[in-house]
Amino acid sequence: MYGTKIGFKARYVLTAVLMLQSFSIVTVHAQTDAKPFVSKMFNSGMVLQRKVSDPVWGWTAPGQKVSVSIDRQTKDATAGSDGKWMVKLKPLPVGGPYKMEITGAQTVTFDNILVGDVWICSGQSNMEMGIGNANDAQKEITDADYPQIRLFTVAKKVAYEPQTSVQVSDKDLMGQWSVCTPQSVKTGGWNGFTAVGYFFGRQLYLDENVPIGLIHTSWGGTIAEAWTSAEALQALPDFKPTVDKLTEIKANPKSGKQDNNPNVATVLYDGMIAPIIPYGIKGAIWYQGESNAGRAYQYRTLLPTMIKDWRSRWGVGEFPFIIVQLANFQKSAPEPMEDAWAELREAQSMTAQTLPKTGIAVTIDIGDAADIHPKDKQTVGKRLALSAEAMAYGKKIEYSGPAYKSMSMEEGGKAIKLSFDHTKGGLEAKGDKLTGFAIAGEDRKFFWADAVIAGNSVVVSSAKVPNPVAVRYAWHINPVCNLYNKSGLPASPFRTDDWPGVTVNNK
Repeated sequence: MYGTKIGFKARYVLTAVLMLQSFSIVTVHAQTDAKPFVSKMFNSGMVLQRKVSDPVWGWTAPGQKVSVSIDRQTKDATAGSDGKWMVKLKPLPVGGPYKMEITGAQTVTFDNILVGDVWICSGQSNMEMGIGNANDAQKEITDADYPQIRLFTVAKKVAYEPQTSVQVSDKDLMGQWSVCTPQSVKTGGWNGFTAVGYFFGRQLYLDENVPIGLIHTSWGGTIAEAWTSAEALQALPDFKPTVDKLTEIKANPKSGKQDNNPNVATVLYDGMIAPIIPYGIKGAIWYQGESNAGRAYQYRTLLPTMIKDWRSRWGVGEFPFIIVQLANFQKSAPEPMEDAWAELREAQSMTAQTLPKTGIAVTIDIGDAADIHPKDKQTVGKRLALSAEAMAYGKKIEYSGPAYKSMSMEEGGKAIKLSFDHTKGGLEAKGDKLTGFAIAGEDRKFFWADAVIAGNSVVVSSAKVPNPVAVRYAWHINPVCNLYNKSGLPASPFRTDDWPGVTVNNK
């Protein structure tokens, strides 16, 4: 796809450009948006989050009283000076269908409402990719008859101030809840509803037997800082100058250009996240990182900042947030080498290790060397669901492949023994010989290593490195690797060293 002589910076810039070119760009105007009597997040067919005090909100004349009634409870609110009103419902029994009536300056009625679990599905193109592009697409679409699963897609929108309402379109089902049917799941988006989101939600529904609501808000080729609020980015030195400039532009539009470029800090948070807050949710899944791979060290701080930002905005605590680790892509390397995608995967793993209730779905074995959008989204959805069921539903299951824990010296310092977490049932190599390990001495030059499983550990050595100090596993954009646990889950790429990588100075 790309020539081997292209440098990593050019390669990842080119990747982002190509991803952006593969989608229609939505022209966006409007610094401010219409303020509806009831937020457009609410309509017939929606799913409300169980076991929480679901907020319901909208706008009317300041001082106007509004009442919301559902399932024998009525909550009243009075609009503030800005016209916004909000009630918080008492937790509703799981199931339905329910009917909601909202009265005030208008009377609005919604029906066919279910109560279950609601998940945000966000990121860039691998989250946006519709079910019509996935493996076995026609069969999956035909079988997508799940009336207890409800779908909601947020229309693409760039904004330079937090928006109050999502855009609504009957033609492509944007901005409205729809029952999951073969027709609705293939409508709109990039050849249908997000495949990753759908397969994740379907697995949860089958395993948990509760209604599932999926709110899809993603845009191909976009950077993580676009999905983060200005206030959160302001605290990061790398992004403060950009945020200051955006603040200046908002205060004085003549000082700069506001356009529909989605790869600008904060603009997708403002246009596609702010309007859905504080809708009641169970958690979020996130598939993004390709467009930040050239700045992987920076992502170590950026991604946790975005997650904490969202959690703070929703105001319901540390809701589960599960990250899809980047899949394998492009040609495999003949020799061990530095790689930006490996560093991005490391940043994703570090985020999951340091933030509470944050998980990782490893996909290093289900990518496509020739396609940055691999078609096996079913396995991605299942692995996300495993993590969710352990983290959000408290199931005592193995939800992760082997994760590096520690190292020690073996054989008089000639080999390194690696210990792992998530080794339930033991370790195994898929294939005749364990592959994917490289080893280095003090000179930091890596060679392919011999690796053998010893119980729940792996012993790594090489005749070319008599005094090893560091080991790496699956450290490439498309590594040849095969370490799994007996639950059939792949080990996450890792390194034991902390030597500066190729993206350490990129901003």
